[in-house]
Amino acid sequence: MQQTIKQGHNGPQSEPGRKPKPQYQSAFNILGAYTRPHRLTFAMVMVCTVIAIACELFQPYLVKIVIDDNLMVGKNDFGSLLIICAVYFGLTIAELLFSYLQNNLLQFAGQSIVAKIRKQLFRHITKLSMSYFDKMPSGSLITHISSDTEVVNQFLGQVLLTLLRDGLTLIFILVLMFQLDTTLGAYCLILLPVIACISIAFRSFIRNTYQMARTRLSALVAFVAENLSGMNLIQAFQQQRSQGKLFEEKNDAYFKANVREIRSMVMFNRTFDLLSNLTIAFVTWIGGKAVLGETLEFGVLYAFITYIRQFFQPINAITQQWNTLQSATVAMNRIWGVLDHKPDIVDPAQPLAIDRDKVEGRVDFNRITFGYGNGSAPIFQGLDLHIGPGEMIGVVGTTGAGKSSLMSLLCRFYDVQEGNVQIDRKDIRDLPQAELHRIVGLVQQEPFLFSGSIIDNVRMFDESISREAVIEACRLVGADVLVQRMQDGYDTKLSERGSGLSAGERQLLSFARIIVFRPRILILDEATANLDSQTEQLIQEALRVVSEGRTTIVIAHRLSTIMQADRILVLRHGAIVEEGTHEELLLEKGYYEELYRHSQGEAHKEQEKQLI
Repeated sequence: MQQTIKQGHNGPQSEPGRKPKPQYQSAFNILGAYTRPHRLTFAMVMVCTVIAIACELFQPYLVKIVIDDNLMVGKNDFGSLLIICAVYFGLTIAELLFSYLQNNLLQFAGQSIVAKIRKQLFRHITKLSMSYFDKMPSGSLITHISSDTEVVNQFLGQVLLTLLRDGLTLIFILVLMFQLDTTLGAYCLILLPVIACISIAFRSFIRNTYQMARTRLSALVAFVAENLSGMNLIQAFQQQRSQGKLFEEKNDAYFKANVREIRSMVMFNRTFDLLSNLTIAFVTWIGGKAVLGETLEFGVLYAFITYIRQFFQPINAITQQWNTLQSATVAMNRIWGVLDHKPDIVDPAQPLAIDRDKVEGRVDFNRITFGYGNGSAPIFQGLDLHIGPGEMIGVVGTTGAGKSSLMSLLCRFYDVQEGNVQIDRKDIRDLPQAELHRIVGLVQQEPFLFSGSIIDNVRMFDESISREAVIEACRLVGADVLVQRMQDGYDTKLSERGSGLSAGERQLLSFARIIVFRPRILILDEATANLDSQTEQLIQEALRVVSEGRTTIVIAHRLSTIMQADRILVLRHGAIVEEGTHEELLLEKGYYEELYRHSQGEAHKEQEKQLI
């Protein structure tokens, strides 16, 4: 079951096609909720960081002591030199140790947080209503789970470490500078506005080049993916050369954007190096005069120059992490936009109890009105349909007649706007969704098989279902012969979506899945549409087995699938225009008879193709 998501902030909704702007306050508020359980870890990171910085920055000060208190005064105290060298070595080891601990603790906390976000995000997505997936491209959701969470991971593992360590380093260096010499410290402090202006100017320029490179990379990847999907068409129409030219244009555009980004980063780094060297030259000139005038110790000047070199490194590092900070902010807001989205279909506060084994299978659509919204016209208006327990109903009609919409309402992928849908005279909106989906089984035109063994695909990875039950189900629908031909039998690993199997073989396994889960109402949504005639006969026999004792609704593309149905409904523009058995509808010589003649013509053409 999905864990309850505590939402103290209404994050921005993620909208396809719209580029969100960074909203730092909301992003940090969201991330803060995930970091609270790791407060002790972050406190330990802070302690390790402070100790590591102190160890690093105290090293130049030790050299200053050696220069001023030993070398410059001609003191031949080798014992104190040895002690200072030992302390210097100890500080180096301590810095290494505490930096290692700081890194590992922060990485552990970051990985734990991202794993929790990824888990929560996936669970939440699986609970969202189908209307959400109608509006949100699957590619965007994949990006949220993979790329966006990885960007957050980079923020926690890299950016946060840089901001924490380098930010504290800057503060400590300024304190040490003023402690060593107030005048030189003031001169260096004057340079901060100059550094800030340069950083802001470069930040804007680097951000633009970064975004341009990412945009052109996305266009290049999309172009390659599109060409790989349509490779048969490209080869059939001899479009390799023209597509190659288009690829070269996009590749060249990405190359130029990437080079520009690299040049801007190099220019930024070299500018900071130049500024650092100019500052060192300035301090050397001012400090050198003070040393010659004997108002400043030589060791202080050495320590000052060392601290200036160390001062510019954190500024450079923090500025370079700006793009990742922006990306993490946008990514966190996008992730929260998904997590903050409430499902349209929710369980009632006090759901009705229902025993699946006692469900008779009566289905009633009582004067339902339904449309997909977004300004589109309603598909059903005042539709009445009543199906008796154990009855087999065939539903036919042209594309857009409302066949699949009818089944989506029974599965409660959507809710009706008016009227109600009932099972055994109970409104399905009053039933828990988990129980409803155990009662209603669905076999689609393209059955979905996961990467994994056949046994796990049939029982949907539910280990409470025994191996023997799966084998018996496969035997009943005729899939056992197919499985036994495979090298590893029921332990054979299937590739993604069962691509190594034919359409008919995948359907047989989906029928076995129905037997295993024992729904009381069965929906077949054009389950034989893409099968040849020989395979269809196998499926027809399997259909007879799985529909026995169940209320069965068959949405048919091929009318041969429903000729033995107890009742056939003909849908047209969301209304039932004809109803009866196969023979009765043919005698009426109406719309069904027209569909039948058309399907017979297609059947003859298919037989001719098979003979050829």
